[in-house]
Amino acid sequence: MAKRDYYDVLGVAKNADAAELKTAYRKLAMKYHPDRNPDAKDAEEKFKEAKEAYEILSDDDKRAAYDRHGHAGVDPNMAGGRGGGDPFGNASFQDIFGDVFGDIFGTGRGGGGGGRAARGADLRYNLELSLEEAVRGTKVELRVPSWQRCDTCTGSGAKKGSSPITCNTCGGAGQVRMSQGFFSIQQSCPQCHGRGTVIKDPCGSCHGQGRIQKERTLSVKVPAGVDNGDRIRLSGEGEAGVAGAAPGDLYVHIHVKEHPIFQREENNLFCEVPVSFGTAALGGEVEVPTLDGRVMLKVPAETQTGKLFRLRGKGVVPMRGGSPGDLMCRVVIETPVKLNSKQKALLEEFEKALNEEPNHNPRASSWFDGVKAFFDDLRK
Repeated sequence: MAKRDYYDVLGVAKNADAAELKTAYRKLAMKYHPDRNPDAKDAEEKFKEAKEAYEILSDDDKRAAYDRHGHAGVDPNMAGGRGGGDPFGNASFQDIFGDVFGDIFGTGRGGGGGGRAARGADLRYNLELSLEEAVRGTKVELRVPSWQRCDTCTGSGAKKGSSPITCNTCGGAGQVRMSQGFFSIQQSCPQCHGRGTVIKDPCGSCHGQGRIQKERTLSVKVPAGVDNGDRIRLSGEGEAGVAGAAPGDLYVHIHVKEHPIFQREENNLFCEVPVSFGTAALGGEVEVPTLDGRVMLKVPAETQTGKLFRLRGKGVVPMRGGSPGDLMCRVVIETPVKLNSKQKALLEEFEKALNEEPNHNPRASSWFDGVKAFFDDLRK
C-alpha cells in the first residue's frame, strides 16, 4: 500500500516548525502507543507511521529531501523498523513520554548531565517580493536586528580569563528534587535557573548574558516559484541563546505584491486582454504579455467577451519541480469611444443592417426570449 504524505500523517501544514511537529507527534504517539492500546490491532501501525513521519520531518536534511522528491527522496529503511526486531526500537511508553512530564514539572530528561540554558528565540522576517522575483527566484540582503553571541566572552557570559563555575545549590545538575508528601519531583535550580553553572565574574560587554543586541546583514537565496504564505527557514540564524546556548532559527515569510497585469492562482497566471470590436467579430491576432516576453494570441472570428484562452507552459514553474502552469487570457471586448460623425454614421448603418436579420446576436435573442417567457408566466 502506498505511503501517506508525512504532513498528512501528523496533521500539520507543510510550513510547520519544529515545535508544531513535536506537539503533533506527541499527541499521536500518546493516542496510538501499543502500551495504551493492547487490544487495538491498528494502533501499532498508526504509531509506526507517526514515528516514521516525525523522524523524517524533524531532521532538516531529510525533510528537505522529502519536500523535493517525496518518499523517493528519503531512505525507506531509516525510519520504519529495525529489520526484523522490535518495531519501536525497544522504546517503552515512559521512554517516549518522559519528557512530556519533564516539560510540565521542569525535570527534563538529562539523566546525569548538567542543565542546559534555554535555546535562543526564533525570529520572523516579512519579505515582500514582486511577482517576477517570486516566479524567477532572487537573492536578497536582509538587515536583521537581534541578540547575537558576545564576541568578548564567546558566549560564556564570564569575564575574559575566567569561566562559569559549578552551581553549589544543584551540584551542576541544573535541577533540584522537591518532596511533597508521597511525591518527589524535580524542578529547575533556583540559583542557576537550570544551567548547572553560575557566573562569578560577569563579562563587562554583555553583563553575564553571553549575548548582545546588534544588527547584521544576511544574504538569502529565494528559490524560484515561491508564493504568498511560503517561508524559508534559516537554521541557527535566530537569536543567540543565553550563556552560550544554541541559537534559534530565522523564518523568512514571503509576501508577493499585487501585479498590474497578472493574477496568480497556484501555478497558473491570469490576465485580461482587451480586444477591439472588429477583431473579435472578424478574427485576428493580438499581442499578449507573458513573464518571458510577448507572444501573439490568435483570436477566432465571432469571439465573445469573457472567452478564456490558455497559453500552455507560460505560467509558474513549481518551487519543488514539475510542469509549469499556464497563462489564462480572458478576452474583454472594448466598445469604441470618442467617435466622429462619420464613424457614428457607419455604425448606425451597420446596426440597421444587423437588425434586418435575427441571427447576428444569438445571446441577445435568447435573453429576450427568456425575458418574454418570464413576463408571460407572471400574467398567468
